[in-house]
Amino acid sequence: MKIVQCVPNFSEGKDKEKIERIVCTLKYKEGFKLVNYEPDPNYNRTVVTLIGDLYAIKNALIPFVEVIESEIDMNLHKGEHLRMGALDVLPFVPINDVTMDECIEVSKEIGREIGEKFNIPVYLYEESATSPDRINLANIRKGEFEGLSKKMEDPLWKPDYGPNEPHNTFGAIAIGARNPLIAFNIDLDTENVEIANTISRYIRNLNGGYRFVKAAGVKLYDRNICQVTMNITDYKKTAMYRVFQTVKFEALRYGIDVKACELIGLVPLDTLLLSLEYYCNCSGINIKAFELKENYSFKVIIEQLEKCMGLYGFNETKIIEYYI
Repeated sequence: MKIVQCVPNFSEGKDKEKIERIVCTLKYKEGFKLVNYEPDPNYNRTVVTLIGDLYAIKNALIPFVEVIESEIDMNLHKGEHLRMGALDVLPFVPINDVTMDECIEVSKEIGREIGEKFNIPVYLYEESATSPDRINLANIRKGEFEGLSKKMEDPLWKPDYGPNEPHNTFGAIAIGARNPLIAFNIDLDTENVEIANTISRYIRNLNGGYRFVKAAGVKLYDRNICQVTMNITDYKKTAMYRVFQTVKFEALRYGIDVKACELIGLVPLDTLLLSLEYYCNCSGINIKAFELKENYSFKVIIEQLEKCMGLYGFNETKIIEYYI
């Protein structure tokens, strides 16, 4: 089976009934599994994780987009996360017996279908990008939903598919193929979002930080804390533990603690092992004592990272290898 991970992000994280109406289009389908969906009321966004056959997932996406179009009006949307569309981003990630080229081709096929059927502007990004300016999602999303009309007046920002103007309630969507991405949030013991923003500037590539980190500061009003929220786009070259330790180090200058951290969506086993190996070395423990690489003892990994990093809300169903 050509197994991929697909991670649609849609712009609703507060209305539970609406979220259920949207995700029910992806439940109990043949050929793939709806692994989880994680609404966040502060971001007003839900991250959906699908894993399974590339073409089975593709075929389920048109009904999914149709419900989102009817349920979400971006003119009414407010949230802490950057966004330009009701279904904001739709990436395909090769996992097993499928190539990046196949994911690119499917991203273009579904992009063309969405553009034609719903009159929604579609931008191809990452490995599917049609120009260097469109590789980075942040470039495409700059200006967000509210700035789309003006942005699309520039010929450089003509969409790859669909009309050359925003859908009046949906906005636009970014679709692409990419490698596994680590969506990683670190909780800070402060309500001052400027501190979170400053620390995010220290670690993100845009300001001279880590090459494969995109980061921002966010205030979580319901928890009275702030987060440094980030995407690590190449976990093998910028390890999760390295970013975590840097944030802890920088937080000291403001006299605040790092409370905990969380991972959103699925992650490869390797990214967890890299971090666990670091903390084992710091404690003088040989990682082989856990026999992790031989036995894939997911429970042990999670327990240890809970102790070392304060990782919360994580279980074995968020490890990609659990499904293969």
